[in-house]
Amino acid sequence: MAPKTEQTRFNLISSTPVLAGISLFLLIIAAFLPYAVSAAPLADSSTLPNLSSFSSSIQNGDGKVIRGAYADGLFALSIVQQPSNNAGFVSTIDNTLTQFGMASQFGNVGLLAHDYLSGQFFFQLMPGMGIQLVYGDGRIENYQVTHIYRYRATSPSSVTSDFVDLDTQEYLTASALFTKVYKGPRHVTFQTCINQDGNSSWGRFFVIADPE
Repeated sequence: MAPKTEQTRFNLISSTPVLAGISLFLLIIAAFLPYAVSAAPLADSSTLPNLSSFSSSIQNGDGKVIRGAYADGLFALSIVQQPSNNAGFVSTIDNTLTQFGMASQFGNVGLLAHDYLSGQFFFQLMPGMGIQLVYGDGRIENYQVTHIYRYRATSPSSVTSDFVDLDTQEYLTASALFTKVYKGPRHVTFQTCINQDGNSSWGRFFVIADPE
C-alpha cells in the first residue's frame, strides 16, 4: 500500500516499551492508504559505488551512529535512526533503512525496510554473502549472512498473532519470534514483510548476519 507522507509512523497497540517493540515487529506495515503502489526498481549493480566511496559519502564524524549498510554488487543504503519516542517509525525514503532502536537495547542491530522499497534487496541476500556496516566516523564492521527466516502470520492484522516458519513449520508466538531474531549474541537482523495474495501483513522475512 502507498504511504501518505514521505515518512510513515506505524500504529502500535501497546502501553509498554517492550510491547511497543513487539507490536512494531508484528505490524511493521500497518499505516497506509488503501491504494496500490508499485515496487521501486532495484538499483543497477553497475552503478553502485565501491565501499570506500560509499563510506566517504555518508560519514558525519559520529562514531557511535551507523550511517549505512553495504553489500558488494547488491546495495549501498543509507541508515536513519528512529526518533527516541517512536518505536514504530520506519522511513519510506527509497534507498534507506531504519535502525530499530529496540534491537540496540539487546546489543544488536535491527534494520527495517518496506518490502516495496529497500526491503526488496533483503530477498536477494544469501547465506555466505558479506555485509558491511559503516559508522559516521568511517569505521566499518564486517558481517556475513548466516540465516534466512520466512514466517507466515496466523492472524496478520493482530498484535497477538503467532507465526509459522514456512520452511520448517515451526510454530512460534510473537514474543518467541522476537527473541529469536533480535536477542542473543551480537548480530544484524534485516526485517521486511512478505506480501501474499494482496495482504501486505501476510508474513515476515528476516535475514541474520553474524560478525565475521
